[in-house]
Order: sequence, then C-alpha cells, then structure tokens
Amino acid sequence: MFKYMKTLNYPVNIKKKDLKMARYLLTQFGGANSELAASLRYFSQKFSMPDEKGKALLNDIATEELGHVEMIATMVKQLTEGASPEEMKNAGLGDIYSEHGMGLYPTNASGSPFTATYFAVTGDVLADLSEDMAAEQKARAVYENLINLSTDKDVIGPLLFLRQREIIHFNRFNELYNYYKKKGY
Repeated sequence: MFKYMKTLNYPVNIKKKDLKMARYLLTQFGGANSELAASLRYFSQKFSMPDEKGKALLNDIATEELGHVEMIATMVKQLTEGASPEEMKNAGLGDIYSEHGMGLYPTNASGSPFTATYFAVTGDVLADLSEDMAAEQKARAVYENLINLSTDKDVIGPLLFLRQREIIHFNRFNELYNYYKKKGY
C-alpha cells in the first residue's frame, strides 16, 4: 500500500527558464539510469527476495525513487515554464514538443522513449543486488554530470540531494548483498 504525501522529498523552486537544462534532466526522468528505471527495477526485483528484510528494502527504495521521478518532473516543468514552441525547438526539444506539447513524457535527453529493457530482473538475489548497486553508481555519476552542466543554485540544490540519495541507496544495497552472501545465496 502506498500513501502519497503532497510534498516533494526536497523542495524544488526553480525561478529561471533553462530549456537546455530541462532537456538534460530528461535523462533522469526516462533514460537508462533514470529514477523511473530504478523504481521499476527495485519494485520488480522485490518479489524475488528470499525474506521480508530484502522485500522491505527494495520496496522502500522503489517507492522513494518514485518520489525522485516526481522531483525531476517538477524540475523539468519549472525549467520549461512559459516556453514558446520556437524556444522548445531551439533547445532540441522540438521533437518532444511536437508529440507531447508541454506535457512530460519519459524519454532520455536525446528523446528516446523509456523502455523496460533499461533494467533486468534475474530472480537471482546476488545478481539483482549487484545490478542495483551498479545502477545507483551510474545514477550518481549522471547527477554529477548534470551538476557540472548547471550554474543555477535552484537546480544544483535538488541535484545534490538526489546524488546523495544514490550513495545512500548504494550503501543499503551493499549491506543487503553482504547479508545474503553470508547466508549462502
């Protein structure tokens, strides 16, 4: 069961339009290392965990990742607020605008739509947790790249928060991996 809290995990209040940054952020909305991919990966993998400890951790992190999807979507929306079709086109968002207007659709920064092939579910506890740790490290690296692309503190603040959560998730998956490895999985 999920309970929706009507607040973001971290406040997002971007005041300045930046369509190029919005385009870059799309990678964390619907790209291979995105928050959406992470959420679906962990939610799907939880059913293969051998006990409630693993199921609970994957479910908790999957749910948190959905909150991160909401943060990224909010950032993209604020960065594109008031943009004209011409501005969207000039920022490389013309293809997305042509199909979705100002609506959000899960794509990567190049406009390729989200696909479930971005993640795996093997049913093997250690293999899945290894993928989860790698996914968190890749997402951390993407956030570092995004931070390097921005000069706006209103964008950088939430990105720093999201980067830190990737590190925490990596550590939690690593703890669970070591726990299951000691148990002989």
